[in-house]
Amino acid sequence: MEKYFSLIYEGPEFQLFGTNHLIAIAIITAFCLSFLYFRKVWNEKVRTNVRWTLAVVLVLNELSLHVWSVYWGIWDIKTLLPLHLCSAILWLTPIMLVTKNHTIYEFLYFLGIGGAMQAVLTPADAANYNFPHFRIMQTFIAHGLLIAIAIYMTVVEGFRPTLRSFWRVIFWTNIYMIPVFFINQLIGSNYLFVAGKPDFPTLLDALGPWPWYILQLELVGFAILFLLYIPFLIKDWRAKSHFITKA
Repeated sequence: MEKYFSLIYEGPEFQLFGTNHLIAIAIITAFCLSFLYFRKVWNEKVRTNVRWTLAVVLVLNELSLHVWSVYWGIWDIKTLLPLHLCSAILWLTPIMLVTKNHTIYEFLYFLGIGGAMQAVLTPADAANYNFPHFRIMQTFIAHGLLIAIAIYMTVVEGFRPTLRSFWRVIFWTNIYMIPVFFINQLIGSNYLFVAGKPDFPTLLDALGPWPWYILQLELVGFAILFLLYIPFLIKDWRAKSHFITKA
């Protein structure tokens, strides 16, 4: 059991889109799709219990990473402050689950799904480990839950993003980058990767050098967020067309 929590991993190498990786993706996908069924059978009491359970699991899972890092003496202010988008949203999501805060939901839907999906498809920060080691299990649970909770709140709880929230998320995300940039300069970190590309392989490697890749990332981020909004854009367009036809 100890080897699954060790700092130095000596097991088989993680294979991107290998069998273990595909199984993890399939489990997350199946979990998300299950909400299409449960939305019809869960009453308000059950939904409340589900939200609280998801919130507790999310918090405990993230705390476990910090406990593990402290135990092995690798906790570092430069890497483990909740300043990356996924980390910040991860700590806000339990509040959203308990209070049903729609503003937090908007950020979770766009940034949670967009960012967490990349981490699930290319788990670079935990790729030195393989299933069932704690480190990679924790990564997939955290990011998988961000995706699942966003879908749960949309499918089961009836929340949805709007065009206004689309622009709001883009605006405040860019504002958020400003203090993070100066925090990076102050403590020598690279949160949001605005100080340089990460040392491990990411999709940023396909972009230009610093600082130009930040502008390119803006365009990529805009495209991803817009793709996430398209289903609701189509729904609104169909509803408007039906109303005009009926009128």
